[in-house]
Amino acid sequence: MNRRRFLQQGATGMTCGVLGRRAAAMAMSLLFAPRGLAEDTGATTRPRLDADPFTLGVASGLAGGARVVLWTRLAPSPREPWGGMAPEPVALHWQLADDEGFTRIVREGQALARPEHAHSVHVALDALATDRFYYYRFLVGDAVSPVGRTRTPPAPDADVARLRVALASCQHYEQGAYAAHADLARRDVDLVLFAGDYIYEGSNPRFVVRPHEAGLPRDLEAYRQRHVTYRLDPNLQAVHAAHPWLLVWDDHEVENDYAGLAGSRGEVVDEASFLALRTAAYKAYFEHLPVAPDLLTIGAPGGLRGQLPWGQLADLWTLDGRQFRSVQACNPPGRAGGRALVNCGELNDERRTVFGAEQERWIAEELAASRRGWRVVAQGTQLAPAGIEAPMLGRSIYSDGWDGYPRARERLLQAFAGAPGGDVVCLGGDVHRHVAARLRLDPADTRSPVIASEFCCSSISSRGLPEAAAALMRRSNPDLLHARGDERGYALLEFTPRELRCDFMATAFPAVEGATLHRQARYVVERGLAGPQRDA
Repeated sequence: MNRRRFLQQGATGMTCGVLGRRAAAMAMSLLFAPRGLAEDTGATTRPRLDADPFTLGVASGLAGGARVVLWTRLAPSPREPWGGMAPEPVALHWQLADDEGFTRIVREGQALARPEHAHSVHVALDALATDRFYYYRFLVGDAVSPVGRTRTPPAPDADVARLRVALASCQHYEQGAYAAHADLARRDVDLVLFAGDYIYEGSNPRFVVRPHEAGLPRDLEAYRQRHVTYRLDPNLQAVHAAHPWLLVWDDHEVENDYAGLAGSRGEVVDEASFLALRTAAYKAYFEHLPVAPDLLTIGAPGGLRGQLPWGQLADLWTLDGRQFRSVQACNPPGRAGGRALVNCGELNDERRTVFGAEQERWIAEELAASRRGWRVVAQGTQLAPAGIEAPMLGRSIYSDGWDGYPRARERLLQAFAGAPGGDVVCLGGDVHRHVAARLRLDPADTRSPVIASEFCCSSISSRGLPEAAAALMRRSNPDLLHARGDERGYALLEFTPRELRCDFMATAFPAVEGATLHRQARYVVERGLAGPQRDA
């Protein structure tokens, strides 16, 4: 397949794509409405506060270029209506400084916390000095927030010695403590790349260590309360305050295995009803995370995607694999949900897509144009094959993973192969296992050239596969050099001009408070040589 064919594929689900971007655009426009302080003359600067309003902490996100987004939400009593705030706008002060004591303030200003957005605040700052660490905080009345630490990327043309990324995902609150976040908050990293499943909408009674606040969220307030449960965790607050984040979402932020405008749970079956549910979930997501106001262009079909250059060392792209995804193959019409499949003819339909036509086109063009050392593509899940050879039946695959979209994977691998100079690395989460894999141009042919490397992180807390099942998966897929789902943790990646080193950090399941993480394995990718290699 040539690049032109890649760019022409992925047109399926166009109606879903149009409606899908309306959902995200609706949530984003509701949250980032273009209103200024001058329009809210009734905003108070000294609200009545009976408790600390910064119970949910602070956070920062990278937004491309030398830009950062600072986040907080005023919620002195986060379980009460309006988070314990009066239903009125509040003007709060923010500060950005060179030092933790705020003796050298670089920027400061006011931001408006509106009740219709749960009194959340997103301060987007640009034109900052490149390659710098900063400290930030918020002030309202007599209350002062915790101090956060963030940084800006190097200039796009700068020679850079290293980039350190912590890759994390899948933090089911009920299934374990956030020991991995406690460890990560102490690490020296440039950014946290969170690859999806920031919250979980569902529950599994067999593995509950600490319960959610309520049952399945079905409206905006319920999704807000689910985010509150997660944001109250002190270890999650600590890692948000310690490092800037880049975010990719997956399914559990809305509903398990949803695809485009198709839900997987029986009580919501029509597109209009699921669109309303998904819009509520998206809005709650935006309200509780440091997402750049312009990361999702209103009305554009590109999804929650972004591009971040790190000097001349690396290009990093984030991709949205849920808004425009085709419904899983061989499902009832209009019903999403992954399941094991053997011999499903729909799998080979060229029109089936994960990213949608526009994102497929965009990432192919971005990869072809990139001239930086490493090309790093971050998306939601494992790209390498993971199917199991079933005796007398054939190969069994899980339909919600990339195995369920083989033609879309073929197009993406063609785009990887078209990147001049190679050195493409695919990053993902979702599968609750540490994975190091070779990516071949034709994944089904062991004689096909290896054209890229893949790393997926295990989960922060969510249960994974037992070792017996992971061993069977490895035997069925020789390009899975490493695949362990019995431990929780994150991946620590260091990019240099010579190599990429990946350390899989891990602890036993279920993760307990205060657990110590160890290095499960280390893999290295040498520049100019695709495919991970096991290191001592």
